[in-house]
Amino acid sequence: MMDGPVGNGPRDAANWARKVDRLQVTDPAEPHGYNIQGKRVAGPMNGFGRLWQRTYLADLGTTVTPEAVVADWRAHFGDYWPRMGRFHSSFSTIQPGDVTALTAGGVTTGIMVLYADDTSFTFLTPEGHMFAAMITFSAEKDTADEDAAERTIARISMLLRCSDPLFESMWPLARRGEDVFWPGVLRNLAHAHGVTEVTITERTVCVDRRRLWANWRNIRHNSGIRTVVHALSAPIRRTRAERAT
Repeated sequence: MMDGPVGNGPRDAANWARKVDRLQVTDPAEPHGYNIQGKRVAGPMNGFGRLWQRTYLADLGTTVTPEAVVADWRAHFGDYWPRMGRFHSSFSTIQPGDVTALTAGGVTTGIMVLYADDTSFTFLTPEGHMFAAMITFSAEKDTADEDAAERTIARISMLLRCSDPLFESMWPLARRGEDVFWPGVLRNLAHAHGVTEVTITERTVCVDRRRLWANWRNIRHNSGIRTVVHALSAPIRRTRAERAT
């Protein structure tokens, strides 16, 4: 993924997020940032459950380029989410290093943008997210048929493990939810680019059936538990805020 060096760094250095030890939300008063602030990123090897490679594809036809699709996707990412989720970004367009909250299935967590360029962008999840994952959103030309016009394919690729034993026990339910949510995103993206009839192709491969038992303690970061606790403690926080004023 890295090009040849220019000067003291790679050509695509601006496309990568800078290394950080702890994630910081842009606005300390962000009401949805409580499951992100101060967390580390957690890639697939930091998770607990089996390792899965999941891919969703949508054929967007011949009238839109991969660059146009990704530019629009980066600028309106949350607008294409189904109603079962919400992307709480205040950014005008997705950029490397961005940290933002999201809510899906009633659970609030977030993402960090690891990489972004003209045809793709990649998220890493924070500690406590349901998945310890790397998720890439991209568009590319399908050149399989040399005699046909090149078609643009939108792709969502995920390498993930459930982050802790509790979330791993919920994997069958979570998988069904993902199979509704991400195809919904691709359909909304396709409709925005004039494709009213779109077929979503899904592929799931179990890359590693082992569970990483050394990471069972990840449950202390579990965003589902923390979301419930945060909701139940809201009256206490309001009382403290009123006393402080």
